[in-house]
Amino acid sequence: MERKQEIEERRLARLLPVRRWPTREEAEASLWFSPIRYGPVQARWRTWVPAMVPWRATEDGFVTEAVVEWYRRFAMGQPGVLVVEATGIRDIPSGPLLRIGHDRYIEGLRRIVEAVREASGGKTRLFIQLIDFLAIRRRPEKEKFFRRYLSVDGALRRRLAEVLGEARWEDAPEAEIREALVGADEATIERVLSARDLESYRFGYRERVTDVHLPHIRDLPKILPGLFADAAWRACEAGFDGVELHYAHAYTMASFLSALNDRDDGYGGRRENRIRLPLEVYQAVRERVGNEIAVGCRFLGDEVIAGGSTLDDAIYFGLRFAEAGFDFLSVSKGGKFEDAKQPKVGQAAYPYTGRSGHECMPTVGMDERGPFSRNVPLAAAIRAALREAGFTTPVIAAGGISTFDQAEEILASGQADAVAAARQTLCDPDWFLKIRLGRGSEIRRCFFTNYCEALDQAHKEVTCQRWDRLFFEGEGKVLMAKDGRRRLVAPPWQP
Repeated sequence: MERKQEIEERRLARLLPVRRWPTREEAEASLWFSPIRYGPVQARWRTWVPAMVPWRATEDGFVTEAVVEWYRRFAMGQPGVLVVEATGIRDIPSGPLLRIGHDRYIEGLRRIVEAVREASGGKTRLFIQLIDFLAIRRRPEKEKFFRRYLSVDGALRRRLAEVLGEARWEDAPEAEIREALVGADEATIERVLSARDLESYRFGYRERVTDVHLPHIRDLPKILPGLFADAAWRACEAGFDGVELHYAHAYTMASFLSALNDRDDGYGGRRENRIRLPLEVYQAVRERVGNEIAVGCRFLGDEVIAGGSTLDDAIYFGLRFAEAGFDFLSVSKGGKFEDAKQPKVGQAAYPYTGRSGHECMPTVGMDERGPFSRNVPLAAAIRAALREAGFTTPVIAAGGISTFDQAEEILASGQADAVAAARQTLCDPDWFLKIRLGRGSEIRRCFFTNYCEALDQAHKEVTCQRWDRLFFEGEGKVLMAKDGRRRLVAPPWQP
């Protein structure tokens, strides 16, 4: 017990110091706890909980009791806006991730809405993040890749013949070629395979928006606006206050915005073309739902990958989004597949393991700057450009937010219009309420070690190291993780 206390004290010492938390009166008079409007939606406060995937849905994408309790628990802290996890717009297998690609999901999603309304006393506005993603496969075993997955064509035959110095390989039976590669060393494989096949061998196959030789990829601009619009309509039917279009990180819409998108069909290349589909998706959504709910997006201020989009691109995108009528812009950073760490055999690549991923979810061990407000300058630059152009679109900043003073300074200095906190809110869902009640000293502070992110990477139910083993006498039924060792809902707090 003493050892555990010592570790906790050492970790707390690495966090932003808090001279004192605000009194109740100071909190009530603050910017962070002042109202803000997102299009047709009025929020009581500028506090915001970004989307976090907790891996609690069924394998068919349905809402479970654990999903409902996850959002109920956040709502008890009464954030101004709570964003439901990335929710798939297609009716396709995607593991324990929520889906909204069919009307049969509406009833379950409505349960989340009702739970949040009840738990927050109607004070929290509930948005849902809508996502599309392309296929990604697990890294295969060597034998399986060469015997089943590799396409043997003329180009590969010629490279094999050149590398091995034997012309016979250009006409050798396919089965013989496959067995030769199964027995080849890594140096030979690297010289024989094309860059794309080598990546599939080492990381697992991954579709790209630039794979226009595949009909379903080529036709994405025809298909996606309708899918997003239908999903947004279902969100309306379920009772959500808004939708957040997922234009960030490693997924489909962010890939269209990326400077690496070189499609030649008018949806790639120049950034005027790269933003075309994101704007068409927004227009389709807006036409379908009108002004009944807020419609905004989360997008990247910087991709943080070689040849990727930079802040200059993000400013351009932000201006175009504001011009189109987006109700809010939530700014993130990095989280790409292009620099992801090589996965183990049998696992899929995870887009938060390389530098771009570490910048997306920085930790106390990053460098001397640490994680605190690390990504806020991106939001600040985008907001400054919007205001200079005459747009009043709210901009949400995030990234290592863990104190009241930190958030208040971001707002007071005009770097953002709302301040979001994911990991700190996961650690203590009541921290917004504790601040408002003048009881900030009772806040359970996030260590920013990314214990939660490691669980996400393994597709395990996400919990927090600071509460998943805390149990209290008389607490009643506690939902537990599948391993039976971690609680699925943060401990209770009595205001």
